[in-house]
Amino acid sequence: MTKIERFKIGPRMSRVVTYNSVVYLAGITADDLSEGVAGQMTQVLRNADQMLSTAGTNRARLLMATIWLRDISDFDQMNAVWESWIDPANPPARATAECKLANAEILVEVILQAAL
Repeated sequence: MTKIERFKIGPRMSRVVTYNSVVYLAGITADDLSEGVAGQMTQVLRNADQMLSTAGTNRARLLMATIWLRDISDFDQMNAVWESWIDPANPPARATAECKLANAEILVEVILQAAL
């Protein structure tokens, strides 16, 4: 696949882009920001499953994950959710860092790339 395809196109960005058999997902945040980091991470990964499906792939084909946490002390709580979600036979390369996010209520944001 060498054609660029864009899905869930908005005024600022496409939420999903495919090119050359790779799927790129824009930063995913929770819909309900009243929840703690575990609740937000659960929402983020549920949204990730939907976005991956839109592109025709799934979490077993993840290549790379970048995880931004508002507070790195939430690392263990986030990891508990992450580890229950990933395909244990196919974990992606991953980086996690503390970051000031766009909204003070956002506790976690995840960026993913996957193979088609």
